[in-house]
Amino acid sequence: MKKALIVGIDHYNNISPLYGCVNDAHQVKGILERHADGSVNFGVNLLAGTDGLDRTELREAVKQLFAGDCETALFYFAGHGYVESTGGYLCPSDCASGDDGLALSEIMTLANKSNARNRIILLDSCHSGVAGQSALSPISELSEGVTILTASTAEQYASEVNGAGVFTDLLVDGLAGAAANLVGDVTPGAVYAHIDQSLGPWAQRPVFKTNVKSFVSLRKANPVLPLEELRRIGEFFSLSRLSICAGSSL
Repeated sequence: MKKALIVGIDHYNNISPLYGCVNDAHQVKGILERHADGSVNFGVNLLAGTDGLDRTELREAVKQLFAGDCETALFYFAGHGYVESTGGYLCPSDCASGDDGLALSEIMTLANKSNARNRIILLDSCHSGVAGQSALSPISELSEGVTILTASTAEQYASEVNGAGVFTDLLVDGLAGAAANLVGDVTPGAVYAHIDQSLGPWAQRPVFKTNVKSFVSLRKANPVLPLEELRRIGEFFSLSRLSICAGSSL
């Protein structure tokens, strides 16, 4: 019921190579495949561009992700990004000029028209904040159920430190539990808050866009308190009230 397409591209034929994107993709795959208790979470299709991943293969994989019915369809991409006046692009290995990549507008069309109940797009690429934005308008165009979380604004580059994307490092940390609520649920909004608060004011700024009635849980982490203890809170309050009543009657 939940499926994810995880893409990381290091090898590029015509533009500068990257060094941490494939590793980032493996990190995201590893954290999304299972909940903290070991139960199955997402069914993952990993495309690792160590030796190359062309536009046709990337486009077909995105089409397959958003086809059919499911509870959640999640797309993660780590690699080069490009932006110009006509919009933004994700760069596959055979990209030469940037605008010959996979257009973000095409990805958004597939996501907006998908029958999946929740469609989540996570982008660790330069200029990725332009996703969902029309070339003719600064207003984002998201159908109900679509959420976008990107590493940087449309004007910024996405940073790598020690062979890992800064955004992805914080994303994985949030999914592992740093962004979990009391019962262990990790939502896209909580992940964004974790990333935003972890980055300094002068660093790249993550972008969060959503059109949902309620947030979906991306993963179940270990709860801050054992569920057995949380269930007993009502008992503690009842005992407290009895103590107060008993004291007032003396």
